[in-house]
Amino acid sequence: MSLLSDIQAILTGLAITFSHIFRKPVTVSYPEEKRPMPERFRGSIVLTRDPDGEERCVACYLCSGACPVDCISMAAAETPNGRRYAAWFRINFARCILCGLCAEACPTLAIQMSSEMFPCKRDVMNMLYEKEDLLIDGTGKDPNYNFYRHAGIGVVTPRGANPDEHPPVDVRTILP
Repeated sequence: MSLLSDIQAILTGLAITFSHIFRKPVTVSYPEEKRPMPERFRGSIVLTRDPDGEERCVACYLCSGACPVDCISMAAAETPNGRRYAAWFRINFARCILCGLCAEACPTLAIQMSSEMFPCKRDVMNMLYEKEDLLIDGTGKDPNYNFYRHAGIGVVTPRGANPDEHPPVDVRTILP
């Protein structure tokens, strides 16, 4: 009886194999053709802009602090009107594991995971990306968010002048 069940199992496997032999292959030539990826796919890391067209990154170093492999480095600078930005921003994709912790830690939504696949390269020295390589023209996944308009930082409007804020309190006036 076990011989009959063994033969039946082999024939079932052969039937499945033969049914797949005559189907059209679903192979995709990757660099030329790209499959549509799901919306939540975490691909390459990009730097986005706010709705006004300015860079969203304020060089707070939270992304480099959250990175488990320490592949993000940057330097902070400030414009004459007080707005912070990253003077230079660098990601070493040879070390990056594309975990997305930097995107989750970013308070300004400057770092986002795009739905594009990460390009494969053979030379490790070509996997060091600068700010100019990462910066895109769009706003990414949240087109209406502007950190300076929501955070109450006195660069765009004075502190406390946004509709959902209270003016700052001088602590010396409330001391006993």
